[in-house]
Order: sequence, then structure tokens, then C-alpha cells
Amino acid sequence: MTFKQKLARIFDDNLETLQWKNVFDYTIISLIVLSVVEVFLSTFDSVVAEYGGILHWIDVLTTAMFTVEVTLRIWCADLLDDKYKGFMGRVRYCLSFYGLLDFLATYTFYLGLFLPLNFTVFKSLRLVRVLRVFRLLRVFRYMKSARLMAKAVKRCKTEMIISMQLLVITTIILSFVLFFVEHEVQPDVYCNGWMSVAWAFAQYVGDPGGFADTPPITVLGQVIAFIVGILGVAIFAVPAGIIGGAFSDVMNEEQHEEEVKENVKKLHLSFERKLDRPTGFQICPRYIPIMEIQARMGMTENDILEAANKDDHFRIINLSCTQPSDKHPVDRLAIEHFTLNTPYGMCIDRGSKVTIFTPSNIVDPVMGWWGYYLAKIGGFNYVGKEIGQVRPYRSFYTYDANNLHPHQQEFMDDMNRLVDSEDKWLFVVMAASGAQEPEFPTQFHFEYGGKKGDETYDDPNIMLNDIPLFDTFYKACTQMLEEKYGLLSDRQRYHNTNNPKNFARHLEHKVNAVMLRVAWSVTCWDMRAIAIAKDFADQINAIIEPEVKKELSPELKVKDMGYDGYIDENITHRL
Repeated sequence: MTFKQKLARIFDDNLETLQWKNVFDYTIISLIVLSVVEVFLSTFDSVVAEYGGILHWIDVLTTAMFTVEVTLRIWCADLLDDKYKGFMGRVRYCLSFYGLLDFLATYTFYLGLFLPLNFTVFKSLRLVRVLRVFRLLRVFRYMKSARLMAKAVKRCKTEMIISMQLLVITTIILSFVLFFVEHEVQPDVYCNGWMSVAWAFAQYVGDPGGFADTPPITVLGQVIAFIVGILGVAIFAVPAGIIGGAFSDVMNEEQHEEEVKENVKKLHLSFERKLDRPTGFQICPRYIPIMEIQARMGMTENDILEAANKDDHFRIINLSCTQPSDKHPVDRLAIEHFTLNTPYGMCIDRGSKVTIFTPSNIVDPVMGWWGYYLAKIGGFNYVGKEIGQVRPYRSFYTYDANNLHPHQQEFMDDMNRLVDSEDKWLFVVMAASGAQEPEFPTQFHFEYGGKKGDETYDDPNIMLNDIPLFDTFYKACTQMLEEKYGLLSDRQRYHNTNNPKNFARHLEHKVNAVMLRVAWSVTCWDMRAIAIAKDFADQINAIIEPEVKKELSPELKVKDMGYDGYIDENITHRL
């Protein structure tokens, strides 16, 4: 993470996120209070006479620190919101409520250094000091109550505008009527329409112009005055009622969001790592059925579904899609857990010549889980697509430069960085069976860019640079899977992979690209899935990357929650 990205994270103005343990936020709040106290004490001549020097240096110190802070906020504004990108975006940020407040309360200090001494308004710098008092308003950005009120006002903005339009138009109409009925009897007072309009609106703001000294004297004029009086109450009562109702709704929503956050925590605790007996590793569960979460965590089904939908690290899956339709599978909802560090999902650079990529995690349950552990156990790079549109499904498996999906270019940039030479290897892990496909007699399908049914290496479009090495690897894996697990493999027997839009064909370097389709009977239902991943990783290390001495990550032996504690070097968090 870059220095600018770190700054953007601490400028979230949220005391609940614990960025840098909120030391920065509380420091700014303390400086704001100190600055306002300094301005307040400087209004006492006796205090200035005795402690003027100290107050001056407090003023200089706080202003200098605020200058640095505000300047950095403007610099990082583009990371806080895309609308603040570029020069005009920075200007737009400076014209926002808190941006303008920061600007006026900080940079105006320097006006006194550049304006001529005979400039009366700033000669004593009183106006500058008044503006610095407004620094206290900056505390609102850290106050939950201020955020809730702003949210309530924003929500009822349309209703407020409509009600105010109605009141203003009604008042203007009544003012014109008032003019016509009062002009004949009080021509000097109601000499034109403006005077009657001014009289009506003056009633709403306490009659600062003294128009109430000349009230209507006709019966109809007094009736109009009575109606205006009622509107005077409504002009405050109606907006207050609208805001009050919106504030109540926002408070209820806030309370509900707190409940959802608690449910998200419970959901996270549900994914306690369990001992995988065949390997002895502590593994995050591949999924947890909703019924099990209900029983163990005391959550309702709606609570579970809402929490999973609210948090980006969980996904609702239907396990029936992992079985062929002709077996009439029963719907069974479960929750899948994963971790993120990029806008599209996960990218881990372990410095390996082998990269594991799972492109279909959004629609293929547990494939990301199996691919992640294959990479972690083997010490390989890992890329997983976890975020995106489900329907219509947008896969990163295909690439069209003229029709890029959201964040696909970032993914391609990461992939080009990981497989940056022709001796690199790319394994694309996908599901091989399920509701829309038949159950094949083989469970592992090795594909490398040829046509369906062509199990040779003769096709000129295949994506292999070192065919002998791959053939050795394929035969070793086939033997291992069959002898140890009773699982069968094939080469390009059931799937066509010569699609010119295959993303691997559009990488900057022609690398050894293997599409590995694995049956859900292995990844989703076989209790030996992690052991199979380990043995598969061992084959890759022994045949494809034997020159690198690797040790198993000690984190695989640590009992923890979900993916907590999985600290991999060179993970770049870019969310």
C-alpha cells in the first residue's frame, strides 16, 4: 500500500474504523479544541498581556499542523471519491461543505501575510480569527449525530423542497390578494405588490422591517393575515416534521445496521478454522450450511442472508448447482467465505513461476477455496475473481479489449506482472460438472488451448511452450490421482479451449497456460479435497518448479477465524 493510500484510509473521518488506532483523528480533534480555546482566551486583554506569547505560538503551531493536514486531504481527495479526481475534482472538493470549511479556517491565516497593511478589514486580522473559530465545526465530521442529521436532511430533501415551494407559492398568491384588498384603503402602506409580499414574508422571520405596525384593516385582509399567520407556523412545523420523521427513520436504520454488523461478526466467527485430518492443516471451512449457522449462532435465516449480502467477504451459494440436474438435487443454501485485497478479488504475489487463477468464483462454489489452498500450500501466486456481476455473468476468462468488464484491466495488469516471461506457468482452475453439465467419467480435465477431443499436442493454437515438461507433469498427476485417490484424468476430451478470446492468449507474454477443470465431487464433496490439493501442489513443485526450495506456511497449523492471520509477503492491498 502506498503512502497516499494509507493517508486516504486514515482520512475516512470515522472513529469506529480504528485506522492507526484513531490516533490521527483524536489528534486533529484535540488541535481543533486547542485552537478554539486559544482564540477564546485571546479575547481577554489581561490574558493576552500575560500569556500573549504562548497564545501566539499555539496559533502558529496549530495553523501549521492544520495546513499540512488540509493540504494532504486535498491531495488524497481523489482516493476518497472518484468525483474529486484531477484539478477540477480538487476544486470540487474544496467547495464541498467540509472542504470549504477546511480551506477558510486554515488558509485564510496566510492572507495577513500577503495583504497590504492599509487593508482595513484585515489590518487587525479580526476576520481571520473569526474564520478560525469555525474550525470547531470540523468536529462535526467525527460526530455520529452530525452524520445522522445530514443523512436525514439529504433523504428528505425532495419533500422539503416540495413543501417549501408550496408554502412560498401560496404566500405569494395571498400577498397579491392582500395588495388588491388593502391598496384602496391604505394606498400609502400597500402602494405596490412588493410591499404586500414583503409584509407577508416578514411575518415568518419576526418582522425585522416593522411591517407589522401597519396590519391589514379590511375584513378580507385580516382573514388573509390570519392564514399567513397559520402558514408562518407551517413554514417551520412542516420541515421540522419532515426532518424529524426522516431522522427517526435514519436512527432506526442505524440501529438495524448495528444489528447487521453484529450478525456479520457472528458469521465471521462461524468460519473457525477446522483440522483437516488427512493433512493436519487448520483450514477455513469451504462453506457452512445456513441451517448449521442457525443452530450454532442463534441467528435467523433472514439475519444470515442479510449479513452475507451486506459484507463483501461472504457469498450465498446453493449447493444443488454442484450436482447434475438429472440427479434431482435438493436446494441447500450455504454461506461461502473468502478474502479480498483488490477491487476484483484477490491477488497474491509469492514470487513463484507458477500462478493459480480461479476466474469463476462468483458462480462456481468452493472453486476459489480449493484454488486458494492449492496456491497457499504450494507457495504459488494466486489470483481469484470474487467480485462482480452475477447475472448476466461477467467472467475474466474471456478478454475483449473493446468490451472490458469492470476492473478487468486491473486484473490483466496484475496477471501480466505475475506471468512476465515465457517460462512462467498459469493454471486456470474451474469447475467441470454441475447442474448444466453431465457427470463425466473423469474428474480432472487438463486443457491447454486445443479442440475438444484432440488429446495430442499437434494443434498450433495450444498454449504450451514446454510440451515435454507438461507431458511429464500430466502423467505424474494422472498416476498420483488414480493410485492414491481413485480419481481419473483426461486431456481435452470433453471441453473446447481454442477460443481466441481466452484471456491467456492476450497476455503480454506467451506463457504455459493450463485450464484445469475439476469435478465438484472432488472440490465440494470429497473430504480429501485439501489432501488432493497438497499432492497436486507437490507435483507442480517437483516437476515444474524444482529449483525453488519451499517450506509449508506455518499459518496452516494455526487455529484461527476464517482467513485471519494468513499474512503473505508481497500482498498488495489496493481496496
